[in-house]
Amino acid sequence: MLTVSSRRLSGALGLALTITVLAAGAGAGTSEPASAQVQQSASAAVREPGAAKRKKPRYRATIVRTKHGIPHITARNYGSLGFGSGYAAMETNGCTLADVLITARGTRSRYLGAEGTYRDGVSVSGTNLQMDALVTDLRNRKVVERLLADPVAGPGKETRAMVTGYVAGVNKYLRSIGGAKNYPDRACRGAAYLRPNATTLDVWYGIYLANILGSTGHFLQQIVGASPPTLTDPGLPDLGSFAPVPTEVPSAEDMQKALGKDPSTGFGSNATAIGRSASSTGRGMLLGNPHFPWTGRYRFSQQHLTIPGKYDVAGASLIGSPVINIGWNKNVAWSHTVSTGYRFTPYEYRTLVSPTTYLSGNGLIRQLERRIVTVTVKRPDGSLAKVTEDLYRTPQGYVIDDPSTLMGWTPLSFFAIRDANGEQLRTLDTFFDMGRAGSVRDLIARQDRGGGMPWVNTIAADRAGNVAYADHSVVPNVSNAMADRCMTPIGRLTQALAGLPGLDGTFADSSCAWGTDADAARPGVLGPKNMPVAYRTDWVMNANDSYWLPNPAQQLNGFARIIGCEKCERTMRTRMVSQYVLDRLKKGKVTPASLRGTQHQNRVRAGEVMRANGDLDKVCQAAGGGQACVALAKWDGHSNTTSRGYQVFQEFVTRIPDSLLSGSIWKVPFDAQDPLNTPRDLDETNGNVIGAMKSAIAHLEKRKIAPDAPWGSLQVAGDRGAPAIPLGGGNGDLAGNANALASVDPVTNAGYLSPITFGSSHIQAIAFGDRGRVNARTILTYGQSENPWSPWSSDQTRLFGRKQWVVFPWTDAQIRKQRISTVRVRGR
Repeated sequence: MLTVSSRRLSGALGLALTITVLAAGAGAGTSEPASAQVQQSASAAVREPGAAKRKKPRYRATIVRTKHGIPHITARNYGSLGFGSGYAAMETNGCTLADVLITARGTRSRYLGAEGTYRDGVSVSGTNLQMDALVTDLRNRKVVERLLADPVAGPGKETRAMVTGYVAGVNKYLRSIGGAKNYPDRACRGAAYLRPNATTLDVWYGIYLANILGSTGHFLQQIVGASPPTLTDPGLPDLGSFAPVPTEVPSAEDMQKALGKDPSTGFGSNATAIGRSASSTGRGMLLGNPHFPWTGRYRFSQQHLTIPGKYDVAGASLIGSPVINIGWNKNVAWSHTVSTGYRFTPYEYRTLVSPTTYLSGNGLIRQLERRIVTVTVKRPDGSLAKVTEDLYRTPQGYVIDDPSTLMGWTPLSFFAIRDANGEQLRTLDTFFDMGRAGSVRDLIARQDRGGGMPWVNTIAADRAGNVAYADHSVVPNVSNAMADRCMTPIGRLTQALAGLPGLDGTFADSSCAWGTDADAARPGVLGPKNMPVAYRTDWVMNANDSYWLPNPAQQLNGFARIIGCEKCERTMRTRMVSQYVLDRLKKGKVTPASLRGTQHQNRVRAGEVMRANGDLDKVCQAAGGGQACVALAKWDGHSNTTSRGYQVFQEFVTRIPDSLLSGSIWKVPFDAQDPLNTPRDLDETNGNVIGAMKSAIAHLEKRKIAPDAPWGSLQVAGDRGAPAIPLGGGNGDLAGNANALASVDPVTNAGYLSPITFGSSHIQAIAFGDRGRVNARTILTYGQSENPWSPWSSDQTRLFGRKQWVVFPWTDAQIRKQRISTVRVRGR
C-alpha cells in the first residue's frame, strides 16, 4: 500500500499529485490532512495483495473533504451512506465517539473507574458507576431490543441500514489505521476501549440515551440513589395517604432548575425564518443557531450526505448520529430550539405498611420491582472488581428520590416517572425523513409521521417563501382536564411552580393513564392537532421560550399546560432575536446579508432596556462604582470583542436574584398585550439591584479586571486545546445576547474571565435563490475536529471570533473547487 506525506509531496515534487488510497489497506487514513494541496482519489490501478480473493465489499462510499475538513459523502445506498458517515466521524471525533459507545454499553467504570464523573454537558450528570448501573439495567431489560422489534415505536429499514453501515465504517477506520495505538488524537490514543468492536446495538443505545436526556437521564442520580426510607412511624394507616405539602417549598426558579429548566446552563438555541413577504429575494431564508456544548457527545459535526438522484442533505449531526439533525436540502432549511414541553410525568404512589408496597387501582396491593445490576469497575490499582447497585421500578418507570423537586421517597409515598421518549426509537427516522422534504408543510408532516422529535421545536423556511414554527415534539398526552383530576397535593405544587403535573399513581393504568389521540404516531403522546404550529409568509422565530409567540402578530393559545406556558413573559434573548427582525423591517425587507449579519451584531437587549432614562448609570452611581461607572457609561451596548465595559454589565445582570428579574426590579410590569416591550423601566432605587451592581464591581476588582478592558481580552475559547481566541457574544437569557455563550467547566484558558465551552455552535444562514440555487453560509464555532493537533480544530473558531463565515459548498462544482482530499472507502 502506497502512503505519501503531503508535505513531502509538496516539498519534493512541487506539484499536485493524485495518489491512491484504499481504506481497506493498512495505514490508510492514519491522520487528518495537514495540507490542502494534495487530492487523493481511489483507482483500480493499485490493489491490495489478495484482494481479488476476498468477498465483494458490501459498502462503498466516497468521502470528499472540503475546506475546514467538511466531509461530503456520496454512496449508492443508505447502508453505504452510513458507512461513509461512520468512517468520517471516527476519523474526526473518535475519542468522543468511543466515549459514547462505552457509555451505551455500560462499561465506563471498567475503563475509567467507578468514581469518575460522567457529564453529558446538557442534562445528565453523575458518576460512571451510576451511569453504568442505569444502562446495564436498560440492557438487562432489553429496552432497545424490544423497540427495534416494534413496528410502531421502532425504526424503519433505511435508518437501520444507515446505522449498520455507520458501525461498519467506524470499525473500518480503526482497523485501517492499525488500531488504537495509531489513533491521531493523543487524548485516547492507545486506550483499551478504542477498538473496532462497535455494534449496531451500541449505536442504538447511544441514540436512546440521547432521547431520554431530559427525562429519565436527568434523574440519573435520583434513580440509582433511590432506596426505601427507614420507617419511623409504625402506625401508618392501612389505606395509605399521599405526602402532605411541606411547610417550606422551593422557589419557582429553584424548582425549574432542579427539573432541568435552568436558563443559566446555556442549553437552548435561536432560530429565525424569513418568508417571501418579508424577504428581499421573495424566497425563504433561515438563520439557525443551536446553543450546545463545545465538548462531549452533544458536540456537532458537519457533513453532507448524498445518494445521487435520491437523497441530498447537508448540515450538522451530533456525534454518534449518521443522519443530519439540523440542515437543509435544495428546497427546505430547518433548525431546532429546545422546547419547553415535558417528556415525562411523575406518578405518586401511596405506600402500605412497607415503603416498597403500594396501592394500585381497584384496591390491589403491589410490590415494587427491585432490580439488582452488577457492574465491572476498575480499581485504583488497575484490577477489576464487581459492584452491585439496585434500582426500583413500577410498571410506569423508575422510582426517584429527589427532595429538591419535592419528590422524595418517604414512608407515606414515593414517585416514579413515566418517560415518553423512553417508549420510542423513532428519532433517527424523523430526522432522516425531514431531509427529503419539499416544503415546510411537507417537513412538519414528515416529522409527524416519524413521531420521534425528542425535545425540540422546529423552525423552517422553504424555496417558495413559506416559513413554519412547530413544537411537534414528543410530549405525554396529559390534558389539562386529566391533570386537574389526577394531581396529588405535591403534584399540584410542582404544577404551580414549574408546570409539571404530578399524577396519582394509584390510577396510572386507568383513569390517570396518558391519553391517546387519533392522529398521534403511537399511544400515550399528543397528536399533531393538539400541538402548536404556525405557517406564515413573513417570519417566525423561537429562542427557547414557549410556543405562545412565534410572531408578534400571532399568539398560539389553548394547548395543554404540559407543553408550556401561554401569555407568559419572554426572555431578553427572545426579545433580542425578535428585535433584530423588527428593526430591519423598519428599513426595508430582510436580505440574506442582513439576516446572517444579526448573528454577529452582538447587541445586548437587557442593556438597551435598562439604559432607558439613564437608569443603569444611576444604579452604578448608587453602588459607588467609580471607574466602573465611567466604563459602563461609555459602553457601546454590544458584546463585541472590542466592546469596553460590557463585563460590568454582564457581571451585574447575572447577579440580580432570579426571583426579581421578572418582578419588582421593573416599574412597568410584563403585559401580555405588549410582550416584546415589557417588563421595562428599571427601578434604580431597588436595593437588590444596587446590591447586584456592588457585587459585580467587587468581583471584577478582586479578579483585577479593568472595567474598560476590551471584552475580547476577557472572553476566549475554552474547549480542549483551544488557543485563547477572542470571542464576542455573552450571556443569553439574562443579558439578552442572541449570540449566547457560556463558560461551563472550561478545559483550557481557565484563567480568563469567560473561557467558552458552551453556546453558539453549528450556525447556518441559508437563503434560497433563483434557478435552484442555495446560498449556504455556516460556522462551526469550535471547528470540525476535537483533536487539538488537527488543522480543523480551531480554524472555524478563529473565523467565528472575526465574525466571518464558511461558504458551505453545496453543488458539485462548489465541492470540486474547495476539495482538499478524496477517499473511496469500502468494506463489510
